[in-house]
Amino acid sequence: MPINNSRIIDLPKIQDPKGNLTFVESSVHIPFDIKRVYYIYDVPGGSERGSHAHKHLHEFIIAISGSFDVVLNDGQQQKRFHLNRSHYGLYVSPMM
Repeated sequence: MPINNSRIIDLPKIQDPKGNLTFVESSVHIPFDIKRVYYIYDVPGGSERGSHAHKHLHEFIIAISGSFDVVLNDGQQQKRFHLNRSHYGLYVSPMM
């Protein structure tokens, strides 16, 4: 799949003085069914993770706290995304 299939997706943001709420629904906000949720935390500054592709896996990456860059490479092109808001995320298509 070309790198252009991967993109930033805005999620619903319900603002309230007591705290904001954002949610993600399978096949509504993201173009696939959610089968697994995992999260990464306590990563030291300057560290790198990933460096591999998934043949069939669709991913949706959200920076719940803090910020980081995601660099995607489809073998032809490379594209960098900066994630720093918990109300949007990056859809990553297979083979990135």
